Amino acid sequence: MTKQINKVVLAYSGGLDTSVLVKWLMDKYDCEVVCYSADLGQGEDMQAVKKKAIETGASEAHIFDLKEEFVKDYVFPMFRANALYEGYYLLGTSIARPLIAKHQVELAQKVGADSLCHGCTGKGNDQIRFELAYLALDPSLKIIAPWRIWDLNSRTALMDYAKEKGIDVPTTVAKPYSCDGNMLHISYEGGVLEDPWVSSEKDMFRWGVSPQDAPDDTTEIEIEFKHGDPIAINGETLSPAELLSKLNETGAKNGVGRIDIVENRFVGMKSRGVYETPGGTILYHARRALESLTLDREVMALRDDLMPRYARLIYNGFWFSPERELLQKTFDESQLVVNGVVKLHIYKGNVIVIGRRSNDSLYNDGLATFEADDVYNQADAEGFIKLQALRLRLQKMRS
Repeated sequence: MTKQINKVVLAYSGGLDTSVLVKWLMDKYDCEVVCYSADLGQGEDMQAVKKKAIETGASEAHIFDLKEEFVKDYVFPMFRANALYEGYYLLGTSIARPLIAKHQVELAQKVGADSLCHGCTGKGNDQIRFELAYLALDPSLKIIAPWRIWDLNSRTALMDYAKEKGIDVPTTVAKPYSCDGNMLHISYEGGVLEDPWVSSEKDMFRWGVSPQDAPDDTTEIEIEFKHGDPIAINGETLSPAELLSKLNETGAKNGVGRIDIVENRFVGMKSRGVYETPGGTILYHARRALESLTLDREVMALRDDLMPRYARLIYNGFWFSPERELLQKTFDESQLVVNGVVKLHIYKGNVIVIGRRSNDSLYNDGLATFEADDVYNQADAEGFIKLQALRLRLQKMRS
């Protein structure tokens, strides 16, 4: 039995799925559709997106500029944990979803909508991320997930529907990639990429050059951090979004940040994804270099032990969960001493650390030197080693 739907706020990108959704929602529910788009620095003409939403039938179309909030309140907190999903993925899509959902819920409350709609497929992670956020923020709102109920069950069917309804969409049969972009990354899935043996085509990439085509000259940069967050490049203080944008330019032109992985989706299947994350990759290496100077050994080890759990929480859509918030406080506390400057060489896909300095450094050259010193008694090492070996000796005695 169809739920009574009066007004829907649709998370709208202007792409194939959501363009079709405006007409589909109106036809199925005879309801008012309000389109909402988040500008996360994906480089699209957002006014054109708004115009297209209205032309497709939306009663209202709202564009929210969320670039600074995205980087400051979502990307940077995640980066304080050095979060990597399954060892490679910097979570560029995952971290955008809770912010998009947050403002979608707030808009629904403002315009008096009773429902929320997203265009995520029933096989992917994004449906979970959006809906967990919706339910955490306002469980009274109805959720419409068309991919789980309609008969347009393929991209080919969607393109046919769009043609029938006169909706202009960017996807074609020849290039059916699914792309998602924001200030942190661009992802590519679907189409020929569904065969994990087939290499991605060179002209698929929208952001940076390949390492092979990158300049032969090295780019040297210095990044300053305060409490774990980058605040300046080469001495120039920048806002979070400005800083990430500048690092993206540097990384993209030098072939930094491309990965091709097969990941484990939360729903249980494996999926092949290709990602470009130029600025984020630079920041990852820079922060770890500064942490090596300023973080206590056991604090760093504990953070690294907890990081995979935290990364899974974000990947699986639990940004608004109490356990993520608890872990966040722990990571933020660890970063209070991560202050200083890291010097890097960016060259043909590589991020090479060549220097680091900090007033909060734990590095003591008097202890680390190979020259004579009067701080460390080398003879003390013998007892330390014997104590460490005690359980090994007992094991050998037993055998």
